[in-house]
Amino acid sequence: MGGRVEELGSGAPVGGNGGAARPRLEDVAARVGLSTASVSLVLRNIPGPSERTRQRVLKAAAELGYRPDRTASALASRRSRLLGVMIDVHSAFQAELVEHLHTAAEGVGYDLVLSTQTRTRDESTAVETLLAFRCEALILLGPVAPASVLADLDRRAPVISVGRRITGADLDVVRSADDDGVGQVVDHLVGLGHRAIAYVDGGKGVIATDRRRGYRAAMRRHGLGERIRVLHGDLTEEAGEKAGRHLLDGGDLPTAVVAFNDRSAIGLLTALRGAGVDVPGAVSVAGYDDDTLSRLSCFNLTTVSQNAEEQARQAVTAAVERLDQGRTAPREIVLAPSLVVRATTSRPR
Repeated sequence: MGGRVEELGSGAPVGGNGGAARPRLEDVAARVGLSTASVSLVLRNIPGPSERTRQRVLKAAAELGYRPDRTASALASRRSRLLGVMIDVHSAFQAELVEHLHTAAEGVGYDLVLSTQTRTRDESTAVETLLAFRCEALILLGPVAPASVLADLDRRAPVISVGRRITGADLDVVRSADDDGVGQVVDHLVGLGHRAIAYVDGGKGVIATDRRRGYRAAMRRHGLGERIRVLHGDLTEEAGEKAGRHLLDGGDLPTAVVAFNDRSAIGLLTALRGAGVDVPGAVSVAGYDDDTLSRLSCFNLTTVSQNAEEQARQAVTAAVERLDQGRTAPREIVLAPSLVVRATTSRPR
């Protein structure tokens, strides 16, 4: 990247092994008869060397017991080559995003540092941890901070918001068209013959607002404005289960329910099936995200795919453009979501 060759090894003695020197980059280069620059490209997984050369270098590194010294490399280059990723530890969809982010980052010579949000660890703490680790750019998955806070953060390190639309701040954004995705679910259900279609909300955030708007717009588009029914919810399985119990207690079950995300939909399924309600025979259920749980045979959930792999690739590309290619103008990448029909939706009976 940028023509710089980084020293990945250190010649300092390693204690506890009889004073033997730690294998260096030069040792690997001497073993295969190549320059340290070529060996460095291979070990950083940078395009250029042939596959045969890569295999020779990797074999020599393994035989010598060579391990990159990231600290020495960072000090020498004044670059950490780390991308910081904030992740909600409870989100299966974000976990899948991280897997794809790792692949995309390694392909361009970067690595990731993860910092988690939990019930007791907020977004601000997660972000400050990433900055403390000298991450060069921040990839924030579903951030909830105000746009002004994210704009201030972007002045400290490039910020890429993944999943959330940002208004009022010039930031890089990679997201799917959430309103369109929920609209596709409603279109699918109406096409099956459903008219009483309820929606389990996702709370106050921007993503929740967009998906709720998509539900309302689609219902009105089909002439079902008077049938709009929005139930309180949030991001969790517990919220979906609570919404399911509310529907059951009310005694007026809709024929279909769309949930804010797959986690909420799974909670809803749990409540309905636990009460003996046939899904999809009596009530069809759909979620959003196409996370790993939704694909399990015990759920087999109709949902909406956001194309996690492409979101990750675009997010890493945006970071590299900011860090290595001099781009300063903000970009918004909006990906088209796609409906995934599985076993939890059918014609009303």
